[in-house]
Amino acid sequence: MRLHGTVTDGDGATIPDALLEIWQPDAEGAIPQETGSLVRDGYTFTGWGRATVDNVGHYTFTTLNPGPTAPGKAPFILLTVFARGLMDRLHTRIYLPEDIQALENDPLLSSLEEPERRTLIAEREADGGLRFDIRLQGEGQTAFLSYPRTPQQVGAAE
Repeated sequence: MRLHGTVTDGDGATIPDALLEIWQPDAEGAIPQETGSLVRDGYTFTGWGRATVDNVGHYTFTTLNPGPTAPGKAPFILLTVFARGLMDRLHTRIYLPEDIQALENDPLLSSLEEPERRTLIAEREADGGLRFDIRLQGEGQTAFLSYPRTPQQVGAAE
C-alpha cells in the first residue's frame, strides 16, 4: 500500500526538507519483532520506515495496511515529523478511514473536537493507497500528540 502526502507550514507553503518516520503493526495487528529496521532485505516487514520529503513537500512510504491491535480497536500508523525549525520532533497518528465504529470508539479521537479529529484520518484512494497531508500549524493544523516527560528525561536534558 502506498502512504503519501504533502507537508506544509502555517501559510500552506510546502516544506522541502522534512524527515518522517512511521511505526505500525502488521496487517494482523501484531507488533513486528524483526530486527534490521535500517537494513532492508526487500521482503521482511519490520513495522518501521523513514522517508524524506522531496523539493515540493511530498513524501511516500510503501507499507502494509495495519490491522487492529485488539478487537474493535481502530488501526493506525504512528508518525513522527522532524524538520528544520522544530525544536523537537512532532508525533501524530494516521488512522485508516474504513472502520467508522472503531474510529468513533477510539479514546484519542473521542477526546478531540471534530476539526482536529478529521486531521488524523487518512483518505483512501481508488488504488487502495492512503493520502495523509500534514500541516504543521495554522488553520487545519494536524493534531499532534504530546507525551509527558519523565523526571529522568528532564534531568538528562538539563
